[in-house]
Amino acid sequence: METLRKRIRVKTDVKEPIPLNDSLENQPLSPVARMFHEPDSNVYIIAIIGGKTKINPEVVKERLPHTLLRHPRFSSLQVNLDDHVIVPELDPNSIDSPDKFVEDYVSNLSKNRIKMSMPMWDLHLLNLKTSDAESVGVFRIHHSLGDGASLMSLFLASTQKVSNPEELPTLPLFKKVNFSNSCGGFWGKLIKLWLVMSLFWNTLVDVVMFLATAFKLLGDTKTPLKGTLGTGSNPRRIVHRSVCFDDIKLVRNAMGSVRKSNKIDEGSSERSNNLPNNICLRATFFINIRPIPGIPELADMMKKGTKAKWGNEIGYLIYPFTIGLRDNPLDYLREAKATMDRKKKSLEALFSYFFAKYFLKFCGMKLASFPSQTTLWFSNMPGPQEEISFYGHPVAYLAPSCYGQPNGLMIHVVGYANKMTFVLSVDDGIIPDPHQLCDDLEESLRIIKSAVTTEGLVKKDVN
Repeated sequence: METLRKRIRVKTDVKEPIPLNDSLENQPLSPVARMFHEPDSNVYIIAIIGGKTKINPEVVKERLPHTLLRHPRFSSLQVNLDDHVIVPELDPNSIDSPDKFVEDYVSNLSKNRIKMSMPMWDLHLLNLKTSDAESVGVFRIHHSLGDGASLMSLFLASTQKVSNPEELPTLPLFKKVNFSNSCGGFWGKLIKLWLVMSLFWNTLVDVVMFLATAFKLLGDTKTPLKGTLGTGSNPRRIVHRSVCFDDIKLVRNAMGSVRKSNKIDEGSSERSNNLPNNICLRATFFINIRPIPGIPELADMMKKGTKAKWGNEIGYLIYPFTIGLRDNPLDYLREAKATMDRKKKSLEALFSYFFAKYFLKFCGMKLASFPSQTTLWFSNMPGPQEEISFYGHPVAYLAPSCYGQPNGLMIHVVGYANKMTFVLSVDDGIIPDPHQLCDDLEESLRIIKSAVTTEGLVKKDVN
């Protein structure tokens, strides 16, 4: 698996040759990709795609060799589409709850692994109407094949805008602040020096905390959300909830949850509450460390000389949560934003990537692992700004997630058109009712939105 070298051999009627990028074909797996094959971090990506129409399996099989299978990582070994595209026969009349059926179907996928004797991906097509879609497609891809940014871009390169089928969808652009042009003279140099010193100090502090966590000198407090070692092999239940993107824009990167606990008396406030003291609750945030290539570059990435960089180019940082009651719900938001703003002025994510790379080189795979001392994992993914169609099938929603990770809870956030979707991957034995947690996230957003409106903090969106 370390070197993907064999050429594509697809059993199909495609007559024209499929060009391959030899540099990608012979490229060894990155250190992070190799870690995704370890027993307690044998991670798979699950991407649930809701369709607005019934799925035509024959159209999907016909189009796959022209798009996804052009990439060597998906066709490094012999590919028989019948082994990779699964279309179960379903009788809607015998299914009491289609939503529960799809949820159980995805959960059952997390109980098994794909054989390494074949390219480690498959696609399940369920022509079953649910509460939010007419059909459901489920991609299952081993994480060693690529990270979320690579796979999302490659998927979008196989789609078109619904409004204009001749055009590829677009991803949101992120503005970067350039201080070199705005800071001049003595004060400008002083500001630059301060920024460099802040970057150095923040990185030093974060690296010390990262190493303490990586070498298991520092761990989170045992709470009902905290998993134990060995949870990576447990089955997962994956659920999602979509909210209006306008509400997210209204509160600007709102994070944090206001939840009632059975240990908190009604009427508790910031000055009077009985929450346990000194709770250490942290999340591992996964960060894409290279610029996301444009979708056209991903569409042509099999050609030599492409600027698109494939693989698992991800680092991660340790994000601490503040646990406590606040009279003003916006205080949760302000504290979370202040913490993340400081994390952005640090090189922790880059350090974690190169640490994994050289640690594997000198210490070997047996001593390497992803952080299991934190309570949860978190990842967010920019999605298309327009509604899209996949092989002519209009898409209702996108809900990517993972299973195989060494914790009890992972949260993904992905945008699609005018919606933002929270996707939870939970260990049943740790979080028996993930739908309640979805309700909590949705209620938290409602409370924060109400507080923003009440305090008159609504600003016109300029992005």
